[in-house]
Amino acid sequence: MTPEPVRVLGLGAGGHAKVVLDALAAIGGYEVVGLFDPRQDLQGTQVLGVRVLGDDGELGRQYDQGVSHAFIGLGGAGDARPRTRLYELVRERGFDVVSVVHPSAVVSTHATLGRGATVLALAAVNAEATLGDDVIVNTSAVVEHDCRVGDHVHVATGARLASSVELGNGVHVGAGATVIQGVRIGAGSIVGAGAVVTDDLEPGVVAVGVPARVLRRVEA
Repeated sequence: MTPEPVRVLGLGAGGHAKVVLDALAAIGGYEVVGLFDPRQDLQGTQVLGVRVLGDDGELGRQYDQGVSHAFIGLGGAGDARPRTRLYELVRERGFDVVSVVHPSAVVSTHATLGRGATVLALAAVNAEATLGDDVIVNTSAVVEHDCRVGDHVHVATGARLASSVELGNGVHVGAGATVIQGVRIGAGSIVGAGAVVTDDLEPGVVAVGVPARVLRRVEA
């Protein structure tokens, strides 16, 4: 007997929602009941055939109707705070945030993924790596063995974390960037696209270039 699909709703209706919807379709076993986004111009539109039903105020009604799973469809290019707020909102409302691993991704059986982790197409998470809650490992990104990745981190498209890298909560590693083995990056820091990080970074800084140098502090 075929099990009933898991009914799930999405928070956010932009580009990142598209790739998560694609991944859920590839995995199978999910029914996406709708997307929720505060932008008025998106209300009533569709994203890959999934309707935008309203804003966050509709979450309680959906939960009362038996929808208890959600995904975060907001990527956050360089600022993890809006995504973090959405994650905390749905958890406070009682939703279980699903982890999404695209079938073409390679995730070691010896890796650990936190709640709501998203590992997209052709990405790799290798042995003894640990991802915190609400982490994105984007398309073709690599998290090598023994890395420790905090909550709400975004490892962007094509980025590479060499072995034993440690990322604090809310770090953003830009597209195509590389963090060499053993480097530690403090919470809330941003690594620019294409940068190569060879030394530790303190919390709350923006680093760019090859090798990466601190450009400025992250704006509060």
